[in-house]
Amino acid sequence: MTHPAWGAALAALPSCWREAIGDEFGAPYMDALAEFLLAERAAGKTIFPPEPLVFAALMRTPLQQVRAVILGQDPYHQPGQAMGLSFSVPKGVRIPPSLRNIHKELAGDCGIPAPDHGCLTHWADGGVLLLNTALTVEQGKAGSHARAGWHSFTDRVIQAVNAQPSPVAFLLWGGHARKKAPMLDAGRHLVLESDHPSPLAAARAAVSPCPFAGSRPFSRTNDFLRAQGRNDLIDWRLP
Repeated sequence: MTHPAWGAALAALPSCWREAIGDEFGAPYMDALAEFLLAERAAGKTIFPPEPLVFAALMRTPLQQVRAVILGQDPYHQPGQAMGLSFSVPKGVRIPPSLRNIHKELAGDCGIPAPDHGCLTHWADGGVLLLNTALTVEQGKAGSHARAGWHSFTDRVIQAVNAQPSPVAFLLWGGHARKKAPMLDAGRHLVLESDHPSPLAAARAAVSPCPFAGSRPFSRTNDFLRAQGRNDLIDWRLP
């Protein structure tokens, strides 16, 4: 039985996601996760993203439309930033350093000028699942919900995409994301691992075997889709 805290979210999911992972909402760990979040909020802690946006990645990108997955760690943990889509912030919000590095890589890889905003909904609406390994975080405490149970849920999401008949590209950015590589069928899908696009990781790029800068994830994704005979390539522009 689904915990009452998840009822509205489950009902709002696209039917393809409900069919693929709906039973996960009734798992014991999801009951525990719901109680954990209720207790955290009752204790006066601020949790991001706002509750209606926790499952925004699944809401905006139906399973059958997924052509690529950008996997990050957890939501931004400062006010006004997190919107339930990995690395994305609403228009009008200052662009975080990691996202600026993503913009730089996009420009260097595809020649697409860096936009003046950090909103990635165009990608999400165009078939890019912008997923974090944890879907909530406490304000000011990066990684604070990494052990709350979300990884079991997002693993199920990743497995659902991995099981799809059409090949997709998995872009695993950072240590938390790269740990998911063994779950993926690299014989059918494109699996691109790199460091996190954060300035901290960029500072270690010279000694890293897989730095983010220069990894060309965007063009390599479309090259892969093209090689699979797909003509619905991803529009990486950010209008």
